[in-house]
Amino acid sequence: MQATLVHRGRIRSAKRIPAMGDWRWLHRSLQRSQQVRWFAAPAGIAPLNKPVVVSEETLTEPVVVSDVAPVAAKSVAKAAAGPAYIVLAGISFSHFLNDTMQSLIASVYPILKDTYALDFAQIGMITLAFQFTASLLQPVVGYYTDKKAQPYSLAIGMTSTFFGLLLLSAAHQYLVILVAAALVGLGSAVFHPESARIARLASGGRYGFAQSVFQLGGSFGTSMGPVLAALIVVPFGQGSIAWFSSIAFLAIVILWRIGRWYEPQIKAKKTAVAQAHPDAPSPRRVAVALAVLVALLFSKQLYVSSLSSYYIFYLIDRFGMSTQAAQIYLFIFLAANAVGAFFGGPLGDRFGRKIVIWISIVGALPFTRALPYAGLAGSAVLSVIIGLIISSTTSSIIVFAQELVPHRFGMISGVFFGVAFGIGGLGAAVLGKLADYTSIEFVYQVCAYLPAIGLLAVFLPKLPQHAR
Repeated sequence: MQATLVHRGRIRSAKRIPAMGDWRWLHRSLQRSQQVRWFAAPAGIAPLNKPVVVSEETLTEPVVVSDVAPVAAKSVAKAAAGPAYIVLAGISFSHFLNDTMQSLIASVYPILKDTYALDFAQIGMITLAFQFTASLLQPVVGYYTDKKAQPYSLAIGMTSTFFGLLLLSAAHQYLVILVAAALVGLGSAVFHPESARIARLASGGRYGFAQSVFQLGGSFGTSMGPVLAALIVVPFGQGSIAWFSSIAFLAIVILWRIGRWYEPQIKAKKTAVAQAHPDAPSPRRVAVALAVLVALLFSKQLYVSSLSSYYIFYLIDRFGMSTQAAQIYLFIFLAANAVGAFFGGPLGDRFGRKIVIWISIVGALPFTRALPYAGLAGSAVLSVIIGLIISSTTSSIIVFAQELVPHRFGMISGVFFGVAFGIGGLGAAVLGKLADYTSIEFVYQVCAYLPAIGLLAVFLPKLPQHAR
């Protein structure tokens, strides 16, 4: 008898073996060698005393072995694992476009104030209309999409921003301005929770890296809004705001394509049942940890807001610098802030997010304490160091919170992107009032202690190894 010998799913050779006692011969062969998994594979059910001819076509056909298939499938899945870089780039670029349009609102306040003779209280109401929808609605949107994911909600939300910009460019009444600001804020509220979820889905397990790429787009977008307003809106007036609607339209197209990628991901996740890890912290510890993370992000955001809002005035007041020169120093700090935000996520993936949180917040404390007493050159160096260190914690804090409540990614992202950042903005306004009653230097002496709130990180639980 001639039989095909198959080893781990591949045909090795064809040998002539005795026709009589074939299976006994096979049994003795297996007993002699337990390490080699050879077996006789008669082709068909022809009589055993007839030779089996193996043709060239047969040799080229795939051989399917049931116990090998799962191993091969697992190997293919492992090889395919990794971040979806195109999706990450698209969602980060969309974040850049969204935050560029979002920061445009505050940049056109001087034009609106002069054109319609608005007082500061009315300007504050525009901010409230924008912040209420942009910040406070984010947890609500996230809670809803946690229950029923909406793959095309990002494009629909950006459509709200599109119409908000068009309305703001043509608004000639104060109430219309409020509605336009609220529409732009609504688009931002819809964007952040779901886009953070998509960044995590596209991470390939590198959650901190994906969150850093996502944050990088937002950081550059925030810095570009005032620049574009100075180059376009100030020279050409309120009507030129309509030109920025083309940015919103581009974002709609990108987000629609991302929604097509997102839709099958939703269907795949519906079949998976989330189960709590046996080493996961208790619900009470999770609640305490979330409160601590909100406090940490608040302290970080409040300090960054104080530098972003008042650093120029601080340099002018203390060192007598010109406005243009002070803006260069502010740009240096913002650039360091963006770089730190990008590298913080991968460091959290590599060394653990709790370690990065400790180092990034508490580690900045000596430098923030030294800043009010440094000279001009020292202030520039310290601002770079502070920006690099303190901004590296954002991605780790958000990913840590997502892993504490893995079934509420949207709501958690909404809380941290919306409420925590919104509270930080309100805190910056309080610091402005404090500067009016005291001095800008006193404000920086007070803010120097804000990173000390990072000591609350001692109450953060240890996450299971799969979450780190």
